[in-house]
Amino acid sequence: MGLAVLLVNMSKRRNSLFDKDVLVLSVIAAFVSIIGWASITINNTPDTAYATYLVSMWVWIAAAYFVCFVMKQVHGRISLQIVVNYLVAICVAQCFFALLFDMNPSAKLFIDTYVEQGQTFMTEVKRLYGIGAALDVAGIRFSAVLLLITYVSCSIKCTFGEYFVYVSAFIIITVVGNMIARTTMVGEGLSALLLVIMLFYNHHEYMDRAMSFLKVFFLVLVFAIPVLALLYNTNQQVHHNLRFAFEAFFNFFEYGEFATASTDKLQTMYVFPDNLKTWIIGDGYFSSPRDVDPYFIGKIVGGYYMGTDVGYLRFIFYFGIIGLIAFSAVIIKAGTMIMKIYPDNKIVFVFLMLVNFICWFKVATDLFLIFALFGAQKLLQEDDTAELVLNDNETSI
Repeated sequence: MGLAVLLVNMSKRRNSLFDKDVLVLSVIAAFVSIIGWASITINNTPDTAYATYLVSMWVWIAAAYFVCFVMKQVHGRISLQIVVNYLVAICVAQCFFALLFDMNPSAKLFIDTYVEQGQTFMTEVKRLYGIGAALDVAGIRFSAVLLLITYVSCSIKCTFGEYFVYVSAFIIITVVGNMIARTTMVGEGLSALLLVIMLFYNHHEYMDRAMSFLKVFFLVLVFAIPVLALLYNTNQQVHHNLRFAFEAFFNFFEYGEFATASTDKLQTMYVFPDNLKTWIIGDGYFSSPRDVDPYFIGKIVGGYYMGTDVGYLRFIFYFGIIGLIAFSAVIIKAGTMIMKIYPDNKIVFVFLMLVNFICWFKVATDLFLIFALFGAQKLLQEDDTAELVLNDNETSI
């Protein structure tokens, strides 16, 4: 649908929608695909995970374009705040679904019947999941939305009701998001850093708004903590989920050790290539060979190739340092392109890129779909950059 609408809009305009930034981004993505194809060809493997990345990228862009097109028809304009509000609503909804499926067997059976998302594994390890939102893939997106909530709350003039909604969403995503994936903590940590920057930024409006956000945050927390404590002590499922979500803090206060089972396991996953060819062009495997190659005769370790789920290492094992650099360039180019669209809001996109690159120390996923939602607006504009703002009457840093 996105491609159809895009082609129709192109036919109505004399100038091309594909400007220099979009073209450069596509060229870099094509380079990623070429490196992926080179790796699987040289290594004679069938794993095309990133060999078709150019297609995947344009699927995301087309989908984001259609979503933003509909938003513009509904609201009459597109702004960063409008997109953020939808992202917040989706994440809160996913948290609700995760709790619903965990506590209601009938709802879980219904969704498992119609949606295949690796739920067998997640049920075995007792992990929560929404609809297509699970494990670290969900965690990195929750992290991004937590940052966006913090930035928008501190950058625009909000009523108490708006602060209350943003803060409530922040707390829900923080608590339930950690139950789904503790990668969400990356967003919590960077949100705290962003809040400190906003508090001490040399502009009284940002400082005042950040203080207002904090005041409402602690006010909501006063009511939220007793509720969570009550549920922790009276509901076995909530008890288990909260201990998983904040395992590091429980371990710190109970055993004096700020660690989790996941971090302990992660330390065993730093397995590096033992030959120059793999460092340069990779081995051609991203997924576990047992899932993609029936003729694989090597040793299978764990659920991933070479037994590592570390993003940087999985990319190196797939298409080497060359591929890793090219893929990193896609994320950097996407981020800098969005900064040109929102020149007054660069800081939040710098933080979003940080989320992406920090999470690669834990897992191999990316935030391109978030950048696509903001980047699609570039294709939507008819030479009217005035619409690309934070909200109707605000700009920010």
